Amino acid sequence: MNVRIGVIRSQKEIEVEMDPDSDLESVKKAITTGLASGEMLWLTDSRGREVGVPAASVAYVELDPSSASRSIGFGG
Repeated sequence: MNVRIGVIRSQKEIEVEMDPDSDLESVKKAITTGLASGEMLWLTDSRGREVGVPAASVAYVELDPSSASRSIGFGG
């Protein structure tokens, strides 16, 4: 599953590739909790890297649960 986060005053999105075993509802809950705190939205990607975005800078969040099976490129 991929999570795309739009950031205020930035043309680029932050894309986080979540663990393929991630549950959609638990990811939604983590995002909602992070944004409600007003501090930081923290997500851990499929490689264990933690990505943090200040909640006040988040313009939108897009979840793509079907993207886990569409790996393109040279792998890694």
